[in-house]
Amino acid sequence: MSSVAIRRTLIAVCVAGIAGMIAMSIADRPGGALTFGLLTAVAALGMILVTAVTNGGVAVDDEELGLLVEERVADLVAAGADERSVRALVRDARRLGARR
Repeated sequence: MSSVAIRRTLIAVCVAGIAGMIAMSIADRPGGALTFGLLTAVAALGMILVTAVTNGGVAVDDEELGLLVEERVADLVAAGADERSVRALVRDARRLGARR
């Protein structure tokens, strides 16, 4: 199941939960309203978790990322930056990322 499908399902659960809370409140059933409220809260937490573990559906592999970095280095050098300085910056950024 894709993250988009999971999000849509969780949104549907939230909408149903809110409707259930309203209906149970009108019917003067606080236990039912609480149950639907908890269901809605769990669905909202699920939305937070799905968002936290996905990257928006855009996957970039290492080769593609390397090509993008090379293109950006070439653009900076073409704009007048010193190539050695730019490559040193990339190395430092890579080291910093590896430490995290």
